Amino acid sequence: MEDNHTSAHLDDLWKFAGQGLRSADFNTAMVHFYRAEVTRANVWRQRLDTTTNWAVITTGAALTFTFGGALNTHIVIILDAILTLLFLLMEARRYRYYELWSYRIRLMETNFFAALLSPPFLPSAEWADRVTSSLRHPTFPISLKEAMGRRYRRNYAPLFMILGLGWVAKIIIHPNMATNLNVILERATIGAIPGWLVILAGFLFHGTLITMGIFTAGLRSSQGEVFDQPTNFLHRIARRFRLLTWEALEIDFHLPFAFRQAHKDHLAYVISDAPKQIGTAIMENLKRGVTELHGTGMYTGKEHSILMCVIDSSQTTQLKKIVKQVDAKAFVIISDVKDVRGVGFQPLEA
Repeated sequence: MEDNHTSAHLDDLWKFAGQGLRSADFNTAMVHFYRAEVTRANVWRQRLDTTTNWAVITTGAALTFTFGGALNTHIVIILDAILTLLFLLMEARRYRYYELWSYRIRLMETNFFAALLSPPFLPSAEWADRVTSSLRHPTFPISLKEAMGRRYRRNYAPLFMILGLGWVAKIIIHPNMATNLNVILERATIGAIPGWLVILAGFLFHGTLITMGIFTAGLRSSQGEVFDQPTNFLHRIARRFRLLTWEALEIDFHLPFAFRQAHKDHLAYVISDAPKQIGTAIMENLKRGVTELHGTGMYTGKEHSILMCVIDSSQTTQLKKIVKQVDAKAFVIISDVKDVRGVGFQPLEA
């Protein structure tokens, strides 16, 4: 009788157009919604490839025409650079839509499907509101400058570099080597526009794109994070350089040790009945301060000592060995720490 009452209550939890929807109906709807969003994301991913293909084809055609004859003008390369910039803008806009669909997919993957497979087997409290908000009031999860910077580093930086080098080669060595600066300026002239102004405009054009690519490398408003967040200026520079090399060449370039990010701190709890011996060993071997707390085990009702200390990520293995040697029945709990401030760490006022 109680089971029937519970079943009837659950069937009435979800209604649409006067019809009661069971939990199985809701799961079916979510599965179809997920498949639809994946399909939509794939379609927009293919549209990203389309604009890149256009840019590659026009770049090849412009260079082929420019170097195809001695009288062919270098203006074609300049026009193709402007056209490639237009393709970059189009692709950045499409990339923002792709990120929107990917955002919804990630919400369902992390909060619905992953929640079905791991304890407590419940979605997070806010995931439905976030999906609903994205459906009712769609907003792009990333800005236009982040989208442009990412697509520039991924695809368009090599194209603009080829166009720039091709233009320089055209006015310097084609059809014959320029003998002095005046010849270069004369070849760079476009109608009434002097050559020095054309060259200056080219430097400003490519310099602006390179600056955008560098200063947007640290923007990570989308779902995926590649590197840990650095904590100081040198580490931010190192991280940005690694992002540039990874996105452009898919190479994780490690800088010298002095510029690498410091080891991450961890908060360690040791529950033991031999706190003095363990605490002394930690202070002597790890050179870390230790704080002793007291607590009662709810299962056994016995008093235990709890040692708390902050350790480096490279010291976790050594800590476990110390605890095992002193008290094999002790518990060791290690968790990540976002920030540690105080004497011996970062200043409190920072």
